[in-house]
Amino acid sequence: MNKVNASATPEASDAPAGDIPPHRYTAAMANEIEERWQDRWDEDGTFYAANPVGALADPKHPRAGAEKLFVLDMFPYPSGAGLHVGHPLGYIGTDCYGRFQRMIGRNVLHAMGFDAFGLPAEQYAVQTGKYPRVTTEENVERYRLQMRRLGLAYDTRRSVATTDVSFYRWTQWIFLQIFNSWFDSEQRRARPIAELITEYERNERPTPAGRPWAELSTAQRRQIVDNHRLAFISEAPVNWCPGLGTVLANEEVTSDGRSERGNFPVYSRTLKQWMLRITAYGDRLLEDLDALDWPESVKQMQRHWIGRSTGAYIGFPVGDRAVRVFTTRPDTIFGATYLVVAPEHAIVDKLVPAAWPEGAKPQWTGGHRTPADAVSAYRAAVARETEAQRTAESRTKTGVFIGAYATNPANGARIPIFVADYVLATYGTGAIMAVPGQDERDWDFAEVFDLPIVRTVRPTADFDGKAYTADGPAVNSANPETGFSLDGLNVSDAKAKTIEWLIAEGYGERTVTYRLRDWLFSRQRYWGEPFPILYDEAGLPVALPESMLPLELPEIDDFSPRTFDPEDADSEPEAPLSRAQDWVEVTLDLGDGPKRYHRETNTMPQWAGSCWYELRYLDPGNDEVMVDPANERYWMGPKHDGDSGGVDLYVGGVEHAVLHLLYARFWHKVLYDLGHVSSFEPFRRLYNQGYIQAYAYTDSRGFYVPAEEVVQRDGTFWLGDEQVNREYGKMGKSLKNVVTPDDMCAMYGADTFRVYEMSMGPLDMSRPWETRAVVGSQRFLRRVWRLVIDEETGATRVVDAGLDAETERLLHRTIDGVRSDLEGLRFNTAIAKLIELTNWATAIAADSTPRVLAESLILMLAPFAPHLAEELWERLGHRESLTYADFPVADAALLVAESVTYPVQVGGKVRGRIEVAVEAGEEEVRAAALAEVADALGGREPKKVIVVAGRMVSVVL
Repeated sequence: MNKVNASATPEASDAPAGDIPPHRYTAAMANEIEERWQDRWDEDGTFYAANPVGALADPKHPRAGAEKLFVLDMFPYPSGAGLHVGHPLGYIGTDCYGRFQRMIGRNVLHAMGFDAFGLPAEQYAVQTGKYPRVTTEENVERYRLQMRRLGLAYDTRRSVATTDVSFYRWTQWIFLQIFNSWFDSEQRRARPIAELITEYERNERPTPAGRPWAELSTAQRRQIVDNHRLAFISEAPVNWCPGLGTVLANEEVTSDGRSERGNFPVYSRTLKQWMLRITAYGDRLLEDLDALDWPESVKQMQRHWIGRSTGAYIGFPVGDRAVRVFTTRPDTIFGATYLVVAPEHAIVDKLVPAAWPEGAKPQWTGGHRTPADAVSAYRAAVARETEAQRTAESRTKTGVFIGAYATNPANGARIPIFVADYVLATYGTGAIMAVPGQDERDWDFAEVFDLPIVRTVRPTADFDGKAYTADGPAVNSANPETGFSLDGLNVSDAKAKTIEWLIAEGYGERTVTYRLRDWLFSRQRYWGEPFPILYDEAGLPVALPESMLPLELPEIDDFSPRTFDPEDADSEPEAPLSRAQDWVEVTLDLGDGPKRYHRETNTMPQWAGSCWYELRYLDPGNDEVMVDPANERYWMGPKHDGDSGGVDLYVGGVEHAVLHLLYARFWHKVLYDLGHVSSFEPFRRLYNQGYIQAYAYTDSRGFYVPAEEVVQRDGTFWLGDEQVNREYGKMGKSLKNVVTPDDMCAMYGADTFRVYEMSMGPLDMSRPWETRAVVGSQRFLRRVWRLVIDEETGATRVVDAGLDAETERLLHRTIDGVRSDLEGLRFNTAIAKLIELTNWATAIAADSTPRVLAESLILMLAPFAPHLAEELWERLGHRESLTYADFPVADAALLVAESVTYPVQVGGKVRGRIEVAVEAGEEEVRAAALAEVADALGGREPKKVIVVAGRMVSVVL
């Protein structure tokens, strides 16, 4: 009977109780060694990285002025649950890599911070009344202690939390940079808003209405300028989540219309919110992906999310008006048999007639007496739906005829206009030409509403579906009266010809649109960065002067949203900060005398701090600037022309492929345009680590049971006398299968835990957790210990002796392989090579271990088991930490193999192996192989003997 997720005390597995040698490397000894070395590293500032200038400059640092390396982890949210064994996987990986890089001569910056604003702490405060900062700082401290226990080599001076006032002061400062900027589409970059105002004042730029700037009122001028800002207020449909008391970005809403956090219903509401004009950077965000060393899958996700589409705007005449649509397939215009307009579109009210026109089908009108009644009822029905719900492909298509017809400019056909929820006011123009023959959603709608379907692209002969979306020759696409014809053209050529015709006839224009939307940046919650924005008596936004930063959060007693009814779609959002009236209403002198203002009561989203935190690691104590330019250039500047610059290695989960990474790239590009940073991308190289998964167990009711109490009997699983079911997936508190690094360190030591996590498999692959397997890593470290230390006396058993030729070759092959594996983040194969070398050394070093073998092994082990390596290094007489010791270098002459081993197959099965000189010819290999398998041949003459040079011999009978 075996425990599934726990193990007995490791020492008991190797020796009877009471027989453990006094100087054996046990969990207790490991814990003592590890705590001692962690204290020493802290006291000595061992992992401090030297800046070129400022408070963190250190000309005496071992790597001062050396080639730099900036290694970054995606910083965690410090929850009350603490870390489980899956969380540190990437942290240990970057730590091993950073330690290796220090040993090969680089100045390594590796720091850790905390993404500490956000909903969880606020919700906990609502439930308990405990101030969010108190719980957040408690959680941060717990995380720091857990990470320290793992021996992670962070420069602790550089640690930040997004909730630190000294940190979010600069988050507010960056927001002001964005607010005080506009995007010059001709120069394709952000510029200070003051330069835009100067262009208006000099009449170098026409105003929207064409009136001279000097004739406009102050309010009119401000509104024009505000409409150009990269941070602006917009009244638009948003995702309102009463259960969380805040609005959410599209990215925070699931496909079934619920909040990603908390799984609350989300509804569509029209509200005034802060937006960031990320769409202005669509092209650059897309193009600059090519400069990055990122997984192609992540690049593809960002390309899809940005969704750049080249197409045309087309005006469909309706009397003296026109419905303007955007389409990526202008070549299908002859197949446009109806138009669909978003229910919220302003033009709908202008087109709805007083009565139904002749020919309106019953399914078009929805049984309503007038078009106005039909449109009003439909709007009410879809008002609470989220964008995700409205655009779900599996959703049955709904809509209503507005009672008006448009004219198809290509063929003069009279086509009906509908409102339908699958068209959004925020995408394109809020209206589409529906071509059911070439679009699946349009086909579904046409079937429901009995609308004509005209194919404009000839399907392949074997096509038997509905809408045809592939390439092919144009058909049914000619107007004999005008001579305009696309018939026979492929899609690309037909697109080009259609756009040229639309422009020539005055019906349209060529354009580019994006799936990407401007970033909804307001949150109706307390625990976030306050906006550095004031509103004047006219209700217009005014930037808080930089001299008044930071704007700190006031302490309040009630953090809860106005309503916490998750089903109350009609509830009005009320930011908790609005209750702090003494903070909200202020009199300030901004240079034109004391005036009354009120502050913005929304806060920034949790994404704000994570958009730039890597920059603060570079110069965390600087009170004058966000980061000194010399420090920024050293750590993140481009290495050569065409290089993006940025963090040298960024490791984190693929779940952040779109949101965090896209938002951070946007902020960084604004800072780059304004001259605050030298790199045009924040993260040069991205690496996605895998996940550690675990078994969970459920009883007959389907309830999760504690995994550590489950035992295995004859291939089945039991909790006491009840058989339970096993499932495989995530590790989590709700699944009752959490294993913490604290437990593993107590049972085995941090070094054993580190080695196990790194040896489980490739870093970028998910892997199953198995506590019982950890003991294998401990036994490996124990063998290393025994090579250096006598377990009975505690004396070292290392001698100054040479190596025999075979051991020397193996040592240098190991050095070469481990160096290569560490460079390539192949930690599991590096550890496998070290185990092989250790096993060899154990076999040949019965009484003593040659110093060159022991020290080389210790130095190679140091990135993975740093405490043990430091301890053994010191016991061998070295007074300085091995952190900056030179990593071993292989002798190239010893890497050349003198012999090669061939497996010999007979009839497809391996029957023997031969070892021959590397230079042996084919006949010599053949003869040796036949002699090796003579017994297996039994006197039979081979039909053929195939020698694959350097690999194998196959004997065919």
